[in-house]
Amino acid sequence: MYQAPRGTADILPQEQSYWRYIEAKAADVCRLYGYERIEFPAFEDAGLFRRSVGEGTDVVDKEMYIFDDRGGNHLALVPEGTASVCRAYIEHGMQTQSQPVKLYYFTPVFRYDRPQAGRYRQHHQFGFEAIGDADPALDAEIIDMGWQFYRSLGLERLSLQLNSIGCKVCRPIYLKVLKEYYAAQEGQLCSDCKARAARNILRLLDCKQASCQPLANDAPNSSDFLCPDCAAHFASLQKYLGLLGIPFHINHRLVRGLDYYSRTVFEIQPEEEGGQSTIGAGGRYDGLIEELGGKPTPGIGMATGIERIILNLKKYNIAVPALPRLGVYLVCMGAEARDEMIKLAAKLRRSGIGVVESFGDRSIKAQLRHANSLGVKHAVIIGEEELKTGTAVVRDMTSAQQQTVPLDKLPYLLQ
Repeated sequence: MYQAPRGTADILPQEQSYWRYIEAKAADVCRLYGYERIEFPAFEDAGLFRRSVGEGTDVVDKEMYIFDDRGGNHLALVPEGTASVCRAYIEHGMQTQSQPVKLYYFTPVFRYDRPQAGRYRQHHQFGFEAIGDADPALDAEIIDMGWQFYRSLGLERLSLQLNSIGCKVCRPIYLKVLKEYYAAQEGQLCSDCKARAARNILRLLDCKQASCQPLANDAPNSSDFLCPDCAAHFASLQKYLGLLGIPFHINHRLVRGLDYYSRTVFEIQPEEEGGQSTIGAGGRYDGLIEELGGKPTPGIGMATGIERIILNLKKYNIAVPALPRLGVYLVCMGAEARDEMIKLAAKLRRSGIGVVESFGDRSIKAQLRHANSLGVKHAVIIGEEELKTGTAVVRDMTSAQQQTVPLDKLPYLLQ
């Protein structure tokens, strides 16, 4: 028997209320902040992610789904959304638009990782990006937008972790100091960190192995090596977050797992859970557009996992609105009544009324039981007597009260 591949999941009808609720709230917050929707392919040139996310990252080295198509193109399923948005920004000449360009997206993302609660090999992200301005007030807006999005969902017990990892001016100095620190501790590193040390020393701060935690905690802090511009940017961001009333914690180990980040990096977590349960994260990527072939262009963005949000909504017993109930279930008795039911169903649907028809040769009792299980508001019953009089019996499925109504009046009554 076939089953969904490991690390993937079917989204069944009974789960759809969570997805529609989250998507509606996301669209609402994007409208309030002036972000427009973009959609991009589920696969891209694999080189896009090698160049943006970076060699030496777990995403590129271990997690990407890479394949050659029949034309010999080297492709990858999208492992994150920012690189695709930046590729679209360059390809479609968005630098000629008023800056910053503000975009949001919903996308499936694919990573070959160990499946865990709220994180699958195919999962889904809501992300938003602001490209074309380096103002730290834009950093604050992105964080505020994510913060207000979670609050609108009912998730309020959250922690904002914040750091600055500098820019191409000051980061090389920090990386040199970090390499010297870890070189003296090489014997205590896990095997992954030993491999990372030669290619991407910053990744060692992000290691989740218990043996590496003390070393990362005692490592030099990036904020101590910021150049004057980066220090001023980080100080302004903290001031703006204070003006917005968003509490934050400076986390010197926070570097994020992708190479394109510069200056601001942040994560939003449930207060009591910690980094393993991060629900949203992002940061600034001022060199990414240039790295992908565009003109030097600053940018910042954030992404949040929808499955992880749903996990938290359920954990904290946050109720979401039910999807609209079905409108009408048509009950018929006999072949002639079925002909009338088919015509009536079409008429009601063309009037904007949702209809479920009864199929097969069921008794009235069985049909009403089916209508009740679907949660419809009304059952419309047509039998021999109703055919003679051009009427139908309308049954309120909540109160069980019934009334006889002319067929031509049904669209008005059932609106």
